[in-house]
Amino acid sequence: MIQSIFESNLSQLALIHRGKVRDIYHLDDDHMLIVASDRLSAFDVILSQAILGKGGVLTRVANFWFDKTQSLIPNHLSNFDPKEVLTSEQIQRLGDRVTIVKKLKPLPIEAIVRGYIIGSGWKDYQQTGEICGIPLPQNLKQADQLPNAIYTPSSKAAMGAHDENIGFDQTVDLIGPDLAHQVKDCSIEIYTQAAEYAKERGIIIADTKFEFGLDNNGKLHLIDEVLTPDSSRFWPMDQYESNTSPPSFDKQFIRDYLETLDWNKTHPAPVLPDEIIQKTAKKYTQAERILTSH
Repeated sequence: MIQSIFESNLSQLALIHRGKVRDIYHLDDDHMLIVASDRLSAFDVILSQAILGKGGVLTRVANFWFDKTQSLIPNHLSNFDPKEVLTSEQIQRLGDRVTIVKKLKPLPIEAIVRGYIIGSGWKDYQQTGEICGIPLPQNLKQADQLPNAIYTPSSKAAMGAHDENIGFDQTVDLIGPDLAHQVKDCSIEIYTQAAEYAKERGIIIADTKFEFGLDNNGKLHLIDEVLTPDSSRFWPMDQYESNTSPPSFDKQFIRDYLETLDWNKTHPAPVLPDEIIQKTAKKYTQAERILTSH
């Protein structure tokens, strides 16, 4: 029977970092072991309840997309088998939540691509007619498809703080012009190809977030997670309408619920009803089945 994993504890390995979702352990000078837990964060706050099976879904979906995008860009996956470093009991308990990756130098930005106008982008547009300084056509409605996908990077915030949108020029200052353009072009290309693939299967990828890292030779790699229900907005095509916030297969469902509460979006997060937790787990599983089934 599957058990939820709120926090992993691999005593034989040194813990490097416990993030919002992932626990990262040191293996050797060139590799790390990552456990995708069942934790969920909303508005950059970690909720106190686990979403059963979520970490396995995230890992399988990310690995699916890493495989599909490797012709565009190398990624952080290694050939290291978790069975070489974990006990059989740990393997059984953690299931598909474990990934062993190459140790790379992460870039200090998050690469966000938006194909539709929703969330903070919609709020920005209502106030300024732009998203992150990018001018857009007048009279767009909430959830409208944008004429072209746009790249709106953000800075990486410390744990508990909120990421901040930054302009492309600021990414040039942070990582240099050549790398900034490479990240932008690669992000839009991955999004465009993935959105086309997903649409054929009945899912709209409204927006998504990528992270990148460099190897010792300065070569760009895709890292962290890619096109998962945690890092993307997935909308069912048959329920999509503009001028509204469409239903989703991702954690937007929980965000929408939290928006109805009197909560200031700082720790601690409200306790979720069991019904909301179960529906969220079901949505993650649905997204995986639709996207990865052949």
